[in-house]
Amino acid sequence: MSSTDADVSLAEFDRLERASSEEVDVELINGRIHVVPVPDGEHAEFTSIVSDQIRDHCPDWRLFSQVGARIPAYRESRARVDGAVAPRGCFRDQPSWSAPTGVLMIVEITSGRERDAEVDRIEKRDAYAQADIPAYLLIDRHRAETKIYWEPANAEYRHTATAKFGAALRLPKPFEFDLETGEFL
Repeated sequence: MSSTDADVSLAEFDRLERASSEEVDVELINGRIHVVPVPDGEHAEFTSIVSDQIRDHCPDWRLFSQVGARIPAYRESRARVDGAVAPRGCFRDQPSWSAPTGVLMIVEITSGRERDAEVDRIEKRDAYAQADIPAYLLIDRHRAETKIYWEPANAEYRHTATAKFGAALRLPKPFEFDLETGEFL
């Protein structure tokens, strides 16, 4: 993922996003433009693993992949989230960049390059906390760990828990189940 500092209007960002190729996504996080490679196969597998567990433990909720979310942190942001956990029907009739109303947790999986992971680890985490997203699940392929952040207050998450791949990670309320990470190995 490459990023660049730029002061762009939302109209300018919209034009850039429409002009991007099918091989990359364009995001605007805290005033910085990020060009993100489309997810690889391992990324898709990890998304599926989390999705299956959400559905098994919380049958009325779904993990919606590649949702375009308007995140009003710092500067108006646009994030193509790897997954948004929300009640079924939450995104029906929503535009391609929708408000995260009803989202219970955002899931991000680090991309294939280590140098790009800091955006997921710091910038997106902070933006989601500022937007009062109740929980943020980070699957960090480079550190072989899964991390959950929850209970945003004053633009940061108050709690965090980490599990190495292979160990279970307890998800907080309203999930209250152990996310099994053995399949990430």
